[in-house]
Amino acid sequence: MNSPKPLLAISVSLLLISAVFGALNGSKAKALRNEVTTAKSQRESAERQRQTAEKNIKNRETRLGNEVAKIAENESRIASAEAELVKTQTEKSDLQGKLQANESQIAELQKHMQEMTQTATNPNPGAPSVAELQAQLDDARKQLEGAEREKTFISEKMGPTREQSRGPEVMVQRREPSFHPSIRGTVMAVNQAYNFVVLNLGNRQGLEPNAEMLVIRDTTIIGKIRISSVEPATAIGDILGNSLARGVQVQPGDTVIYASSNS
Repeated sequence: MNSPKPLLAISVSLLLISAVFGALNGSKAKALRNEVTTAKSQRESAERQRQTAEKNIKNRETRLGNEVAKIAENESRIASAEAELVKTQTEKSDLQGKLQANESQIAELQKHMQEMTQTATNPNPGAPSVAELQAQLDDARKQLEGAEREKTFISEKMGPTREQSRGPEVMVQRREPSFHPSIRGTVMAVNQAYNFVVLNLGNRQGLEPNAEMLVIRDTTIIGKIRISSVEPATAIGDILGNSLARGVQVQPGDTVIYASSNS
């Protein structure tokens, strides 16, 4: 009969071998689980990085779109400003042209009034009648008043351009006039709306801008005027409203003489 010892030895050997293989397999399984966990963690990290990168790209695209929109808006504003500038320059040129034409018309009317005044004071057999001359003078006065109103309107619209153009005139008006008590003249026309008069005196008679003159009616002084513009034979003067008595107005035919020198 065989002894059981060899069988026990073989069984023990097999058990030891199984234990060794079991330990090896457990170590490998643990290593595999660690590798799977690490791979999963890396994949999640990579996914988070990808999502963050996509979010950053979207944010950059949004910012880029906003910048493009701002650039387009600025370009539109620049184009509108350029168009408005061109329009303003065109309007300014038109107003300057109208102002020059208006000033030329005023000068022609003043010359026409001067000629009619000279004709009325020096009649000849072939000259028109006094009534015709008076009608022509009245018509010229109306045209002059309309031209003055249009000139005022255009000058107000031009703003700073009008101030620059009036600079030399203001300098001229500030000159100190001399005193000529012997100079006498007559009011030819009165513009109540703009408070000025037209005189039959000019620089030929020694009249100077900014001079003050007394207005006389029937030997009574009724007010004062200040000369604002002088032509060779006519002049325009502003009525000094505070010099008139209440209810009194300057009328055509009133006499004017120099008041005094104006400092």
